[in-house]
Amino acid sequence: MSHIRADTELDPARPVPSARTRPAGLGAAEVAERVARGQVNDVPVRSSRSLGEIVRANVFTRFNAIIGVLWLIMLCVAPIQDSLFGFVILANTAIGIVQEWRAKQTLDSLAVIGEARPTVRRDGVATQVATHQIVLDDLIEIGPGDKIVVDGVCAEADGLEIDESLLTGEADPVVKRPGDQVMSGSFVVAGGGAFQATKVGREAYAARLAEEASRFTLVHSELRSGISTILKYVTWMMVPAAVGLVVTQLVVKNDDLKNAVARTVGGIVPMVPEGLVLLTSVAFAIGVIRLGRRQCLVQELPAIEGLARVDTVCLDKTGTLTEGGMDVTELRPLDGADETYIRKVLGALGESDPRPNASLQAIIDACPDSEEWRCVESLPFSSARKYSGAAFSEGDGETSTWLLGAPDVLLGADDPALAETERLNERGLRVLLLARAHRDLDDPEPARGARPTALVVLEQRLRPDASDTLRYFAEQNVRAKVLSGDNAVSVGAVAAKLGLEGTAVDARRLPADPPAMAEALDAGTVFGRVTPQQKRDMVDALQSRGRTVAMTGDGVNDVLALKSADIGVAMGSGSEATRAVAQIVLLDNSFASLPSVVAEGRRVIGNITRVATLFLVKTVYSVLLAVLVVCAGVEYPFLPRHLTLLSTLTIGVPAFFLALAPNTERARPHFVRRVMRYAVPGGAVAAVATFLTYLLARHHYSGPGALDAETSAATLTLFLVSMWVLAIIARPYTWWRVTLVASMGVAFLLVLAVPALQDFFALKLVGVTMPWTAVGLAAVASGALEYLWRWVGRRFPV
Repeated sequence: MSHIRADTELDPARPVPSARTRPAGLGAAEVAERVARGQVNDVPVRSSRSLGEIVRANVFTRFNAIIGVLWLIMLCVAPIQDSLFGFVILANTAIGIVQEWRAKQTLDSLAVIGEARPTVRRDGVATQVATHQIVLDDLIEIGPGDKIVVDGVCAEADGLEIDESLLTGEADPVVKRPGDQVMSGSFVVAGGGAFQATKVGREAYAARLAEEASRFTLVHSELRSGISTILKYVTWMMVPAAVGLVVTQLVVKNDDLKNAVARTVGGIVPMVPEGLVLLTSVAFAIGVIRLGRRQCLVQELPAIEGLARVDTVCLDKTGTLTEGGMDVTELRPLDGADETYIRKVLGALGESDPRPNASLQAIIDACPDSEEWRCVESLPFSSARKYSGAAFSEGDGETSTWLLGAPDVLLGADDPALAETERLNERGLRVLLLARAHRDLDDPEPARGARPTALVVLEQRLRPDASDTLRYFAEQNVRAKVLSGDNAVSVGAVAAKLGLEGTAVDARRLPADPPAMAEALDAGTVFGRVTPQQKRDMVDALQSRGRTVAMTGDGVNDVLALKSADIGVAMGSGSEATRAVAQIVLLDNSFASLPSVVAEGRRVIGNITRVATLFLVKTVYSVLLAVLVVCAGVEYPFLPRHLTLLSTLTIGVPAFFLALAPNTERARPHFVRRVMRYAVPGGAVAAVATFLTYLLARHHYSGPGALDAETSAATLTLFLVSMWVLAIIARPYTWWRVTLVASMGVAFLLVLAVPALQDFFALKLVGVTMPWTAVGLAAVASGALEYLWRWVGRRFPV
């Protein structure tokens, strides 16, 4: 066990610096000198991409390059109407840049609030500075929950224990003494001290790893990887279809060159689902902005998506279900102990810890320190031990050693004090045992033989919003598991008060075998006496059963589980270590914010799935139409202006609104399969119906304006089928969805009815026979589409 002698007379060979003799740290001139030499921790830790990266990501894309080349060609050979698609791309790109820039500003402003501010000792004064202001040789003070932000050498240690598992994989905390190395990326689990920075900036390798791990990113999510897969398949389909179309229109038909080029481009442009990536980025960016307004810092963008897929939420009790503060409600002396003396002991224990946890802070508030008592040795609290301790000189020549911690850890199984503890735990009260130790604190088992002296009864303050939040998760079929280091009975009583039913299990009795542990976790709801390592094992066990797990917490004992979970959610007031490894930080410390985060994720994923189907139906029918045109050896039926109009009315405008609409359906896996199983039959039906109308129109019309009449009839069929696809995607109907679909139909009717718009878009229905034939074929295709999509849903469930 680590310990520090506070009385130098007890260990003259190793004096501990007092407040007067401890190192003062660097002076102002020394700091300025190091800054001038560039010996500063200048690793740029950003929460988002720079403006340049945002512009490059939105402008320099594969499909923008394709569309850009085709746009330049059209500007040279065709009227401006046939170049409208290029202006749409410019507008889309601008929207994407603006929305992501707004998201960046939101993230950066929130990141300033949530960033770690290490305490640096300079000129003998401890001050908090930003991480990038640390210089070489700075003396940095650390305590429980603090993250080691640069590499260094331990200068002071007061029971200092550091967890390096995130770097080395070693589960047990490492005791640090002066002269020992400390590594950036590790964190303090017990005790306190200070270390001198020896490597700052890019020299600290672990710091570089941490920067890369925590940087805001737009990749590594099922949604975005699924879209990338779809775009790869689209590219493969586009190339042969486009080549065949070029050959047919320019060589086989030997038509007017400019018209042939225009129709060739008209066939290639709609194959590109250019708006799909844009809308995905916009939806995510707006999600970040919305969550930012609720004081939720999204440190990794896919976290929005991930939390929407969560089916199990693991909760730490303290700081999540209960507020951080506690109140001492009662002291129960044991074996006739004097209460006044007990209060002196508790006051001295509180004074002995420079960074008290919530329980000890409540004791400090209830029991003031006795100035005659002097701490000569201390043992900091750790989540693994479940107790702390200190040895005192009482001022009258007497010395004593005391332990304060979990009764069921410090006492034997048959001790009568445990029965009283159990009764108090059943009321949801937290109970600590004060015991007098007969062994030194540096003994391997300091608690052995300790004599129980008093029970300290603490009341925990329930979060007023916790009950509603747990009820929300229950309604959404998300299972909640409480993993706490406290007594299982006490935790179970607190959970019951919040409406969370289920058996309370002592985690010390759980099997170590992962499959058996997973089975026990499925059966239970509340688990007490969980160690930090065990929390991580429990998260891993749940994931082994196919669960998507979110972990919430605020203490250093939650770090390993937060890192291991699919989604880690930390409280803003939590330790630096928890905020560093979590994907989402609730800056307002409100557990009630979680439903908003879940709802935002569901909105994004559900809506992107909807609009992806719209975009890919267009891609499929465009490719199939090109193939049919090549096989039939006829002119391509559409000019770019026709498909720009159709895309805008049946996909572009509706998709923008649908992508931002409310959606509470839990996200389901297999994004690509879910989208393509509807897009392929939808696109096939639309292509066949449109091409059939076009062939009939070619036999019906003749003369100089025949091609324009044939195009108009085919456009009508394609518009009506596409509108039916939109009507299906927009379900279930609400007033605004109905209004959206109807307004798109009215806009198309205006184009057909207003002469100026007819001329601009080259759309004019000729006669009565073919227009009504086009409507009839569209109606049959729409009926076939309804049947096919229902059959696909039953035949190929995901």
